[in-house]
Amino acid sequence: MKKIIALLMAMVMANLGVIPTACVLYDDIVWGVVVPMAIPLLLLQCNLKSIGKLAGKMLGVFLIGAVGTALGALIAFFVLKGPYAATGGNVKDLAGVAAMMTGSYIGGGVNFAAMAASHGLQGTDVAAAATVAVKAMNTAASGGNDVSSDIAYTAAKDLFIVRMGNFEFNWFMLIAAVCLVISFVVLYKTRFGLRLRACGENPQAADSLGINVYRMRYAGTTISGALAGMGGFVYSLTTANCTANGDVAGFGFLALAVMIFGQWKPLNIAGAALFFAVFRAMANIFDSIPFLAALGWPKEIYNMMPFIASMIILAFTSKKSRAPKAEGIPYDKGSR
Repeated sequence: MKKIIALLMAMVMANLGVIPTACVLYDDIVWGVVVPMAIPLLLLQCNLKSIGKLAGKMLGVFLIGAVGTALGALIAFFVLKGPYAATGGNVKDLAGVAAMMTGSYIGGGVNFAAMAASHGLQGTDVAAAATVAVKAMNTAASGGNDVSSDIAYTAAKDLFIVRMGNFEFNWFMLIAAVCLVISFVVLYKTRFGLRLRACGENPQAADSLGINVYRMRYAGTTISGALAGMGGFVYSLTTANCTANGDVAGFGFLALAVMIFGQWKPLNIAGAALFFAVFRAMANIFDSIPFLAALGWPKEIYNMMPFIASMIILAFTSKKSRAPKAEGIPYDKGSR
């Protein structure tokens, strides 16, 4: 509870300008000294034998994904190399960006920092290289008419909008409702859902009944990954205003809060998502509501509300929230 209160206070003070949001001394010490020293120490702590024993098959899948990520970055580098060089960019920087992003997707922040140190790049270099690359793509595609750094999907967005007078209906709303119904029926009314939940609660008991735990977990991961990809697609076409600038603006954190608040149950999660959506929408429409507009609060306050609400709710409900017992635990067929 104390940590939640400290985070809330830091968030409020940072947004109000009471405390700085960046510190040169901190950045120099952490990224210049601590992280480079921590990387080899973290690698020395890895027990490869234990990792291979507990996650042999998962490690194989991860390696396949890592190879695919590296190949994708390599192809992207050769595709963008020409347009990037034509705008005066340093091709070596583009190669460094490809290495850093590949390392980040494969091994997280540790690999990202290692690749950045290896190529002598900083975060500003990554942003600059990405901006120039996108500008080169837009310039080449438009014959010089579009020199912006936005990746626009406006035409694609219009395909999913249905207009009825002054009312706009997004097909994604219907898709979300259909996915909710399907997920509830599959999880609670089908044999597959029963087996999937059993593998999440007690995989050893499920295995003793002849259920292939590995297959069920692969299926669950594939389905959840597909739904996450669909969510990212919806975000890029709607909330992100059809551009690829920036990141998901904290939606990943809110998604975790929604899952915990919703007790890992589809209907509860839908209700929690609507609850947080109300706070999120207030940041966009507060000036059109007389009561909220009269308060004179800046937009940043309303942008903070979903995160403040999630922290407060999690502080009181996280202890009562019950996740599947085997969540995040690698399945070892020999353990009982």
